[in-house]
Amino acid sequence: MTSISDRPGRWERIGRILAGPGDVGWAISHAALPFAEVREDGRVRVHFCARDRTNCARIGYVDVDPERWTTAGPVSPTPVLDLGPRGAFDDHGVTSAWIVTHEGRRYHYFTGWTLGQTVPFYFFVGLAIGNDDESGPRRVSPAPILDRSAIDPYLTASPCVLVEGGCWRMWYVSGVGWKVESDPPQPIYHIKYAESADGIAWDRRGIVCIDFAAPDEHAIARPWVVRDADRYRMWFCCRGPAYRIGYAESPDGIVWNRRDDAAGLDASASGWDSEMAAYPCIVDHRGVRYLIYNGNGYGRTGFGVARWVCG
Repeated sequence: MTSISDRPGRWERIGRILAGPGDVGWAISHAALPFAEVREDGRVRVHFCARDRTNCARIGYVDVDPERWTTAGPVSPTPVLDLGPRGAFDDHGVTSAWIVTHEGRRYHYFTGWTLGQTVPFYFFVGLAIGNDDESGPRRVSPAPILDRSAIDPYLTASPCVLVEGGCWRMWYVSGVGWKVESDPPQPIYHIKYAESADGIAWDRRGIVCIDFAAPDEHAIARPWVVRDADRYRMWFCCRGPAYRIGYAESPDGIVWNRRDDAAGLDASASGWDSEMAAYPCIVDHRGVRYLIYNGNGYGRTGFGVARWVCG
């Protein structure tokens, strides 16, 4: 399998896959936070979130032909996951995070958004279980599964979940405060670790996996962890002024060595991903490792793909 290794390499851009949802009724702009799965028919299904006219996000999907990396069908006509009820933690947006298929059940982890007063918004991790059919996945609770706590007093988001030897392992975004001197205030968050026996109730002990590398860095987001034969690898995005792709390695998934110089992808000189590269998603297909990612405007210009090339 082609992968990141001690040999130098880079991501070679293939191109943009989807510029946006089009007007599909539930969304008119953005195609953010892609989550890709290789399906039995050989296609890759990419779940993503898109926004309606009031800027509320919902989660849908599009199927992709991995031979040409072009769409192989329309965007789902209805969202896989819709907004929560008025007053709930996800009444102003649901954004895509991770899907685990375990013992015949599909666990859809997502981030739920609601508006704030003293700060612009709040977001927390939710969970729905079910398939991408007409009934859709159903929330296990009207409340988040990672709510505020002494460990995470501000925000939680964007979980990455692996099941290893009966242990559910999660790497997730944890808010540590707000930059109140900014207008509007900006959230400050990094990546923590948690474990679970069932994927629903999580033991959080405040283990920080990826922390800030510079004084102006205030957001470390969307962890994507892969366990290769020799080590764990994590891609994530981080910013001061604009998002870029970061990278880290670990022998156990808990203690990480951050190596952003090996991330292998910077913003383009021009075009849809010239301002930022964000929200990485790793797909291994037929012996090749691919990176699906967002470009400018937090998904406003859609998502594209690159392949890893050594040397």
